[in-house]
Amino acid sequence: MFQPLPVFVGLRYSLAREHSFFVSFITWVSLLGVAVGVAALITVLSVMNGFEAELRGRLLSLSAHATLTAGGLSIPDWQARIEQLQGSLGLEGAAPYLDTDAMLSRQSSMSGAIVRGIDPELEPRVSSIADAMREGKLTDLKPGLNRIILGRMLAYQLQVGAGDTVVVMIPGSAPGGGFAPRLQEFEVVGTFEVGLQEHDSVLALINLSDAESLRGLQGPTGIRLKFDDVLKAPSLARAAVQRLNPKLNVRDWTEENEAYFRAIRIEKTTTGLMLMLIVAVAVFNIVATLVMVVTDKRTDIAILRTLGLSPRGVVAVFMTQGALIGWIGTALGVGLGLALALNVDVIVPFLETNLGFHIMDPDVFYMSGIPSELHPPDVVRIAIAALVLTFVATIYPAYQASRTQPAEALRYE
Repeated sequence: MFQPLPVFVGLRYSLAREHSFFVSFITWVSLLGVAVGVAALITVLSVMNGFEAELRGRLLSLSAHATLTAGGLSIPDWQARIEQLQGSLGLEGAAPYLDTDAMLSRQSSMSGAIVRGIDPELEPRVSSIADAMREGKLTDLKPGLNRIILGRMLAYQLQVGAGDTVVVMIPGSAPGGGFAPRLQEFEVVGTFEVGLQEHDSVLALINLSDAESLRGLQGPTGIRLKFDDVLKAPSLARAAVQRLNPKLNVRDWTEENEAYFRAIRIEKTTTGLMLMLIVAVAVFNIVATLVMVVTDKRTDIAILRTLGLSPRGVVAVFMTQGALIGWIGTALGVGLGLALALNVDVIVPFLETNLGFHIMDPDVFYMSGIPSELHPPDVVRIAIAALVLTFVATIYPAYQASRTQPAEALRYE
């Protein structure tokens, strides 16, 4: 006979076909509930991971992995600083920048903007702005020519295109004291679009030397860094700044975009807890199933007790039955979840084609597809959580079964 005995009896109870229709139905509902809950969790979290990665990529398309600043002061020796950074672990590129809050106007149209001075030759080393150009190219920003490249939404708000001129106004002070804005006219030579409103509707690019003249500074206000691994950028940036003498202040992308990613983490946690309720409902069904099985098998339990099976053995019998439902349901859910998460890019277009609607309407959203990024640790955590919940669900029914008194159960048999 298969050993140990409690496991053998528990498997026999699980696989036997003598259950009532209602007990069998609840058993299947419990198993499918666990499977659906696990599959939904894996799929939804993978999609949210995909959106997080997409957002991170768009945010970093124009934002560097890390920035070095001198507390708001200019860095006149920025070329020497970049040379000092050469050879830093994981460093792929470094480029200067100079950001200025400004107002841009064109006839009756006016909009606030961040005017960023860049070096067109070095900028592609730290951002993908060159790939996002819709009109013109970065090299059109020649020094001394007062040329500007606008985000697509910013150009739309100002109603300008290539060849038009805009007036850039920044705060300034009059010689005798007081406020006197500085005005400078720039020629629009291009537009870009990265698919993120924070950039497309606010950012404007000019040559670094023009930005220095506009601000009256000698050098940029910071240096932007790009590393080969964006997730390790915070530690790599702090290691790189140790090579500088004197050191500069360092700030990485996780600090600059902390609000975005905190919101995503909160949303992922909330969604995960909500979807875990599906598994919780299935767990309650497992409890109900085992309670009914215990009631149905009181005579069998009494006979096993008279044959020498201990109360602990009775507990093991029914915990085996409940755990089997949980394991099978979890295995099916993991398999289904992996299949869905890895094939979202195929399933979603198929549904859109056959059902005649767009989940991500390209006329409304910047993204026309649903991204998915499967993280194995998420799958492991979900599977373990489902197994633990289903195991806990077996404790009460199994304990009740162990309290069955043989004499009482067999009195009328």
